Amino acid sequence: MAELIVEVVRSGFVESVHRARVHVVNANGSPVMVHGDTGSLTSPRSAMKPLQALAMLRCGLSAADELLALACASHSGEPFHVDGVRKILAMAGLDESALACPADLPLDRESRDRVVREHGAPARTYMNCSGKHAAMLATCVVNNWPTEGYLRPGHPLQRAIRATVEDLTGERVAATGVDGCGAPLFFVSMAGVVRAFRRLPMAAPGSPERRIADAMRAYPEWTSGTARPEAELMRAIPGLLMKVGAEAFNAFAFSDGRAGAVKIDDGGDRARTPVTVAALRAVGLDAPELAGLATTPLFGGGEPVGEIRVRRP
Repeated sequence: MAELIVEVVRSGFVESVHRARVHVVNANGSPVMVHGDTGSLTSPRSAMKPLQALAMLRCGLSAADELLALACASHSGEPFHVDGVRKILAMAGLDESALACPADLPLDRESRDRVVREHGAPARTYMNCSGKHAAMLATCVVNNWPTEGYLRPGHPLQRAIRATVEDLTGERVAATGVDGCGAPLFFVSMAGVVRAFRRLPMAAPGSPERRIADAMRAYPEWTSGTARPEAELMRAIPGLLMKVGAEAFNAFAFSDGRAGAVKIDDGGDRARTPVTVAALRAVGLDAPELAGLATTPLFGGGEPVGEIRVRRP
């Protein structure tokens, strides 16, 4: 099917458009909404973090549920996120100097302003992937693997992560790249990502797969931030698991097997949430809070003058 079109409407005129690929399945795994080529290779980016964290659990990582959610996070760098990263490192007898992710400032505006005002320096713990990196290091310590070079594709940790990605997606990893944080990035299809996400909330209670789903759903603000759309969506629909990735990727799954993935082809984040809401509604996942996320307002001179919306049929 053709890609889904997202319109940027200003003062009654369509000013710009984004094109989206969408793959959504019902509870039995049958496709119910497919737009664009969802079978070709894609770059899920941070949407793969739950699978990376699953590999760590399978390799013996032990962490409280909120810290496990942080291991799956693209966090906003709020104080509780940074404290959580330090706790994971401390459990492994490490400090932030062991992190191989780049230094950054918090994504959260209030937290970033406070850091600049008080310290003025980026840090690895503020970087949105630092929870994942801390958990990777802790997993290395548990297994007596070297922490030096833990991001190399040939490292035992990364080999275990690749095997887990292939297990859950049901696909061979066709190519390996480098994510923004420096970790290996495994290319699979959107359909494969949907298959993987379905398996997490549908797994048996207490299994590593279910622990990932339960931790993320119990602590949605730990997987992103207190004011992020994905956390708002997870709070609005109990039982929903969701994880975004850079370049406007998103994946979700519900406890009964309904699941989907969204990719905005030009990487435009502003189009991601309206398309995600449309994807959720396609399988009957809705709540009053979604009305405010189905479109994104545009402003002119401080006043609303338009919106970003999925093109109406």
